[in-house]
Amino acid sequence: MARLPRLAVAGWPHHLVQRTHPGQALVHDDTDRQAWLRALREGALGAAVAIHAYALLDDCFHLVATPEQAESLSQMMQALGRRYVAVFNRRHGRAGGLWAGRFRATVLEPERWLLPAMVHVERRPADAGLVQQPADHAWSSCAHHLGRRRDPLVADPAPYWALGNTPFEREAAWRRLLDDGLPAADRCALEQSTHLGWALGSAEFLKRLEQPGARPLAPRPRGRPRRVTSPA
Repeated sequence: MARLPRLAVAGWPHHLVQRTHPGQALVHDDTDRQAWLRALREGALGAAVAIHAYALLDDCFHLVATPEQAESLSQMMQALGRRYVAVFNRRHGRAGGLWAGRFRATVLEPERWLLPAMVHVERRPADAGLVQQPADHAWSSCAHHLGRRRDPLVADPAPYWALGNTPFEREAAWRRLLDDGLPAADRCALEQSTHLGWALGSAEFLKRLEQPGARPLAPRPRGRPRRVTSPA
């Protein structure tokens, strides 16, 4: 079966995941992590992509981001790969790529899925056992949203601002969301949609995204279409 073109829609938030080859580290130390952050910042700025949340793990990274143009996500990821992989290879005396295939992404209905996707991303280091609490991970956007530091890489989306009228209210609300985490069904839906490249949202949202002749936004129902009989 032919691989579907990646779904990317200008002006809408997306959840992205990029993984390394099995057994291949993405970062070895904080020098690598700083280099990755610089490459992400430069790539996002050059491609006009707003980063709402990020988490860098040892063998992968997760992003929630909104592209200005449909091709902006691919441009950002290509720039990130060129910049970071070159630095990583030179520093560690290796050659070749890092990525286990192309990055995975899903477009999100913002009213329903933007904040859950950000929570999912910022919880990833704790869920993976790297730290006890999400805020303990220095290489994510979590500290920014909890008011511990100002991260110039992060562009806070409207649903985050709607959490409260003051920074204190927003940060407290965000802490509650992180503590609660996502229901298992939401986490599964987000991970599956990202892996398979389907849009994630309501039927009304999918209808708003539909474009004549474009790739499908969601999997088609299995089996033959239901037969409609004419009234006698």
